[in-house]
Amino acid sequence: MKNTITFHTGQAVPLDRDNVDTDQIIPKQFLKSIKKSGFGENLFDAWRYEDEGFPGQDVSKRKLSENFILNQSRFLDSDILISKKNFGCGSSREHAVWSLMDYGFRVVIAESFADIFYNNCFNNGLLPIVLSSNEIDKLLALSHERKIIEIDLENQVIFSEDSQVAQFEIDPFRKKCILEGLDEIGLSLTHSEQIKEFEKKRALDSPWIFINEKKNG
Repeated sequence: MKNTITFHTGQAVPLDRDNVDTDQIIPKQFLKSIKKSGFGENLFDAWRYEDEGFPGQDVSKRKLSENFILNQSRFLDSDILISKKNFGCGSSREHAVWSLMDYGFRVVIAESFADIFYNNCFNNGLLPIVLSSNEIDKLLALSHERKIIEIDLENQVIFSEDSQVAQFEIDPFRKKCILEGLDEIGLSLTHSEQIKEFEKKRALDSPWIFINEKKNG
């Protein structure tokens, strides 16, 4: 897991849409790779480009859609995405989260998220934040004005220019994982000593299991 966020300051891009699905985030033709990198250039591919994209294409030669928000020069350095209801709906593809992170986003703020996408965010270190409709509208307006957005994960508060915009809820366990940069494997490794002790005890209590494992190995 790459991201650790205690206090993040960044620019936000307003994606003022409901029901942004995973096929819109990263179209199906780009899902052949199981690596977590290389997807950023095809994030929102059908919206960002005028032509239809395909794997291995030289994106520098493709025509950008001038109307799409991510292509506007004032939003090119944004690393916070603001959207609306049901973000990440559709299929369960984890590539959607990978593409957002590979593009450079560290935080996605929306009125609501699809459950699987929401879980995939935490599994990969992308911070999803749920806010009310009124709070989302405030952040959309601030991002259009290019105001700096500040996210204090420790205290679960969002600021802009020293003024509090919103407070948000987050599961304490998931908060810990984001703060410490732990994925499921990393979390397991924090208990490595206990795992070793358990294996030693198990070998003493049930040695025949380990004899069979050695034969099969």
